[in-house]
Amino acid sequence: MNLSLTSRTLIRTFALVFAFSGMVATAHAQFGGPTSSPTTQVHDPSVLKPPAGARVAIIEFEDMECPDCARANPLLREAATKYNIPWVRHDFPLSFHVWSFQAAVNARWFDTKSKKLGDEYRDAVFANQQSITTLEVLRTFTEKFAADHKLSLPFAIDPQGTLTAAVKADYALGQRVGIEHTPTIWVVTSQSRGAPFVEVVDRSKLFQLIDQAIADTKASK
Repeated sequence: MNLSLTSRTLIRTFALVFAFSGMVATAHAQFGGPTSSPTTQVHDPSVLKPPAGARVAIIEFEDMECPDCARANPLLREAATKYNIPWVRHDFPLSFHVWSFQAAVNARWFDTKSKKLGDEYRDAVFANQQSITTLEVLRTFTEKFAADHKLSLPFAIDPQGTLTAAVKADYALGQRVGIEHTPTIWVVTSQSRGAPFVEVVDRSKLFQLIDQAIADTKASK
């Protein structure tokens, strides 16, 4: 079949786009739905354990601009409160999100005031995620959050680069674990007769997985 010059040009263009798409980094945000995601191939499980003194915990790698992270946020908060277990939140800002890295740095600044305040900022960002469209809007939002908590946000939030380094260290940790999407969530246990960590692939089963983890750790005692 003879193709016109325009048709041949379009075919070449689509071929280039397809080829480029295969070169994009594997880490991605979830857009397919609020409850499920692919299972992560864990390369380094050393981080997948509760903090000292806890038998069960939730571990999450999150991107503050990821829509599915925003959907998961209230459920994880509810679970951590209901079961009174630690919720360990790691930064994994994806490069194609324009303000997520800065939001993570901002959260670390609030952490220096109190970890509770830092987590409140993260929750507030997720709750208002759709209205935060640029770095400038994020700055305005963050200034207001600080003012509402009787703080003055400095012009240079991280002059020494220590907060930036901490965010990058979390991202590198995620890469070592094998993170390929956000959010990635596990229920982890210490001294469990069951699995020491279970990825929460179907979030509708989160409470069931925590119940099982608590039962397993009780049995091990």
